[in-house]
Amino acid sequence: MSTAVSFIPNTARIREVFEKQQKTALRLRTSSANERIGKIRRLRDAVLARAETWYRAGQADFKKPRAEVDLAEILPVVTEANDAIKNLASWMKPTSVMPTLLMAGTTSYVKYEPRGRCLIISPWNYPLNLTFGPLVSAIAAGNTAILKPSEMTPHFSAEMSKLVAELFPEDEVAIFEGDAPVSQALLELPFDHIFFTGSPAIGKVVMAAAAKHLASVTLELGGKSPTIIDASADLELAAQNISFGKFANAGQTCIAPDHVFVHKSVKDAFVQRAREVLEKGYGKDGSPPSPHFAHVVNARHTARLKALLDDAKAKGARVLHGGQVDEADHYIAPTLLDGIAPDAKVMQEEIFGPILPILPFDDLDDVIARINAEPKPLALYVYSRDERAIEKVLNETSSGGACVNNAVVQFIHGNLPFGGVNNSGIGNAHGHYGFRAFSHERAVLKTQLKMTAMLYAPGPFPEKLRTLVNSFMKWL
Repeated sequence: MSTAVSFIPNTARIREVFEKQQKTALRLRTSSANERIGKIRRLRDAVLARAETWYRAGQADFKKPRAEVDLAEILPVVTEANDAIKNLASWMKPTSVMPTLLMAGTTSYVKYEPRGRCLIISPWNYPLNLTFGPLVSAIAAGNTAILKPSEMTPHFSAEMSKLVAELFPEDEVAIFEGDAPVSQALLELPFDHIFFTGSPAIGKVVMAAAAKHLASVTLELGGKSPTIIDASADLELAAQNISFGKFANAGQTCIAPDHVFVHKSVKDAFVQRAREVLEKGYGKDGSPPSPHFAHVVNARHTARLKALLDDAKAKGARVLHGGQVDEADHYIAPTLLDGIAPDAKVMQEEIFGPILPILPFDDLDDVIARINAEPKPLALYVYSRDERAIEKVLNETSSGGACVNNAVVQFIHGNLPFGGVNNSGIGNAHGHYGFRAFSHERAVLKTQLKMTAMLYAPGPFPEKLRTLVNSFMKWL
C-alpha cells in the first residue's frame, strides 16, 4: 500500500524552472493550433501506451482495480485530449462582437490569449486524470505548466514524472513531487494562473496565496453532495447508479453521493436493492475484500473513516450492510447506515469514503431546507419520475452540477462545464470550458469610422453635443 513521499523542497531549483518558463510563455502566445495539438497528441499517446504502468501504480498506491484505472484515470484524459485535438482550431478563433449603438463605426472581438505560467496542483484520489486532464487544457490554451501531484500516491506520481520528463522540455512543462513544503514553495511564486483540485480547506490556502500575486484561480473542491430519491423513483436504477457513484474508488470521489435522502415509503425497498447490487459487485456483505474494490489511500484516512463509523454507531446508527474495517490493509467495506443522529460526525464532515448514510424523509420541502442550510455542494442528484418534483429541487437548491436519474457521469460529459460554487469551487473545467479557464479573454476594439470622435474631443462639450447626448440617452 502507499506511503507518503516526503521531500525537502529545492526552492532554488523550483525558481530556476519557473524563471525558465517565462521566456517560453511569451513565445507560446503566438503558438499555432497545430503546435499545441501536436503536444496534446503526444501526451495522449504516451498515456495510452503506458496502460500497464498505470495499472501497477493503481494497485501499489491503493489497490485500484484495473477496470477503474481504465474508466476513471485513462479514459478521461484520452477523451479530454481528443476533444481538444478535434476542436482547438475553432476554440482559438477570435469571437466577433456586435457593436452597440454608441459604438457605431467600430468592430470588436474577443481574442483568446494564454494566461502564461500556470501551476496545477492535483489530488491523490484520481492522480492521472486530475493531473493530465487540466494539463491538456493548459497546453490547448498555449501556456507553460508546472505540475504538483500528490505525495499520497507516490507510484502514480513517480510514473507521471517520468512521462513528463520524456515528453516535454522543462521550460514548457515540469513536475515537482513532494509534500506540503513543495506546494508552499510553488505557491510563493507569481504564477499567472493556479488550477487546484482538492478540499475546500486547502482551497482557501491556495486562494490566499494566489491573492498575494493577484493570480487567477480555478478551484475544483468538494463538499457533501446530497442525493434525493422520491416515492416515484425507479429504485433499481437508483440502486445501480448510486452504488456505482458512491463505491467506485472506495468512495474517494469528490462528486460521489455523500448521503441519500429517500422517501420513507420506498426506503426499505431501496435498501434491499442496494444490498443486492453491492453483493453482486463486491461479494456478500463486503467480506472478504473484493479484488474489484479499491482500498483507502493510507492509514490516516482509514483511521478517519473508522472514527466516523464508530461515532455514528455510538450515537445509534445501524449498519445495514458492510461495516467491516481492516486498518492494517486500509480496507473499509461498502457500508450502508441508517438511524443516524443529526450530530453524528458522518453528517457533519465530507465522508470521502465507502460509507453511505440513508436518511428517510416525508416532505420534500424539509429535504430542500436541509440542503440549503449547508454549504453549496459540488454535485446534487435526484431520482424521480415526477417532473414537478425534479424542477422544484433544481430551482430551489444550488450546486456545482446536478444529475437527474443518474450520478457522477456529469464529469465525463465533455460539453458540460465541470466546477463548483462557493464552498465547492470557483471556475469550470473540461473541454471548451477548460480552454477558457486557462485563457485570458482579451477585448479588442478597432475604430473604422470617426463617428465616436465627438465623444472625447478636448475641452468643454459644446452645447449642441450635450443636447445630442441627452437625446441619445433618452432614445436608448
